[in-house]
Amino acid sequence: MREIGVNTWVWTSPLTDPDLPGLLRHIAGLGFDAVELPLENAGDLTVDAVGAALQETGLAAYLVGAMAPGRDLVAAAPEVVAATQDYLRACIDLAAGVGAGAVCGPFTASTGRTWRMDPGERRAAYAELRDNLAPVVEHAARRGVRIGIEPLNRYETSLVNTVDQGLEALDDLLGEHLGLALDTYHLNIEERSSADAVRRAAGHLVHVQVCGSDRGAPGGDQTDWPGLVGALDEVGYAGPLVIESFTPDNAAIAVAASIWRPLAPSPDDLAGDGLAFLRSLPERGSATAVGATRGAHR
Repeated sequence: MREIGVNTWVWTSPLTDPDLPGLLRHIAGLGFDAVELPLENAGDLTVDAVGAALQETGLAAYLVGAMAPGRDLVAAAPEVVAATQDYLRACIDLAAGVGAGAVCGPFTASTGRTWRMDPGERRAAYAELRDNLAPVVEHAARRGVRIGIEPLNRYETSLVNTVDQGLEALDDLLGEHLGLALDTYHLNIEERSSADAVRRAAGHLVHVQVCGSDRGAPGGDQTDWPGLVGALDEVGYAGPLVIESFTPDNAAIAVAASIWRPLAPSPDDLAGDGLAFLRSLPERGSATAVGATRGAHR
């Protein structure tokens, strides 16, 4: 059975060591199998604290990073690129230390940074991205961790918006330690078919984040969940489905994610409703059965 997880951003930001025991106990108590841990700044989380909380709760861990302003691998000063590489190495080291096999995020340019590029400029930007990402991938290989690069929607970046662009941008770096992380929210905006996008990512799919088309709980929204889950089964994706949404209580993250209104009566409602819907989805079943289940959650 595929693991169902949730990102701690549903409740808090930034996540630090003191938050871990209580929040992870709460997540496990809700019935989740896994937790997605955001490392917003190196040092916010330590191997000892995370390891102890994971051991107590039995949750599987996945790690994500955040490309805050000033974190860039493209069209940036050398010192900015070097600092970004160091931050990504810190994410990888934490993942390796706590047994998380993947580190995922939009590890290209700072979230919210956009600029126009003609085809030649885009090819040059992708080449620069590969050059600056290569040492980070080498570090991941040494630590036994896989990186998943997440395409973001057009309002959050102009660099990598689609699966096709991700495959083009990463090109010969793709392999055992580098692939794509897909988020249904961004797929809903940028892809003509989320299911077809999953199929095009086959062989390079590291991680999948899920939420409703409004950034709230999955289920009862416009997403074609039968088609999406069917495509994940077709390509043999055996990783988790992780609910990623955001607390509106942290101003910085609410602005970055454009969370202008509550997405559920409470974070627990968002997480619990999403978990119930995802549990109801058969991993291999008829579209009719899944569609009926979706209707029951409206």
